[in-house]
Amino acid sequence: MSAAVPPAAEGASGLPGGLSPQEADALVALAERAARAAGELVRAGRAEHGAVTATKSSRTDVVTAMDTAAEQLIRDLLRAERPQDAVLGEEGGTTGGTSGLTWVLDPIDGTVNYVYGIPAYAVSVAVVAGEPAPPHWQPVAGCVHNPETGETWTAVRGAGARLDGEPVVAAAGPPLAEALVGTGFGYTAQRRQEQAGVVAHLLPRVRDVRRIGSAALDLCAVASGRLDAFYERGLNPWDAAAGWLVAAEAGVALVGLDGAGASQEMLVAAAPRLAEELAAELFRAGALPPV
Repeated sequence: MSAAVPPAAEGASGLPGGLSPQEADALVALAERAARAAGELVRAGRAEHGAVTATKSSRTDVVTAMDTAAEQLIRDLLRAERPQDAVLGEEGGTTGGTSGLTWVLDPIDGTVNYVYGIPAYAVSVAVVAGEPAPPHWQPVAGCVHNPETGETWTAVRGAGARLDGEPVVAAAGPPLAEALVGTGFGYTAQRRQEQAGVVAHLLPRVRDVRRIGSAALDLCAVASGRLDAFYERGLNPWDAAAGWLVAAEAGVALVGLDGAGASQEMLVAAAPRLAEELAAELFRAGALPPV
């Protein structure tokens, strides 16, 4: 997936690929512009084009015509302004580039919510240096935009996170027993059965559990204090890229289980001490997939 993307070294600014802060600011502005344009498209087209048109990994993993149309809109905008960059999108796969940067796109994160008219879905647009997937990626700039509420989170590596232009700093976080924890589930019956067992173990040990349906919004919710923690197994790069950067820049710790870093295998997001507590409890619950 990443063979066409050269490795990115950190420049004097601390940004990967030798990017200047001004260049990073231009990237986040482009990410926000693309996310807002796609958000306007999908919100306007929900009633007419929001029905399921295809499925992916299972009958519950759905695609709408607006997923495809919104991703194409973003790709066209990026191609016009950054033709040298690679693009990885949920619907359109990977197109190569020469700059060492990859745009990672989810045109509708929370498609099932979108189909049912639940106002918890987002357009997620991020640009990463080097590998376009965790744990080795280096997110540079990103935007998560909720078309229904208008809320827009942005972040630039090393420059903090913002919600509608105002700085976002994550809270210290309560003990695990007082934590409101978000999670998400996979699409296959076997994966869901395994995850249900983990939730059953966790539920008596936390304040409560929420399943909102958009990992991008969940990560931003931790950054903004609307959730104390979030975990999910099996997230794809497009599910997490922009929200990952927003959370990290707000001061959220992103970890895996059993001492591992956060990855597609498992992502735990919370204030540092709570992240450790939650990761340990998830490990005890058998949340790691069998080797």
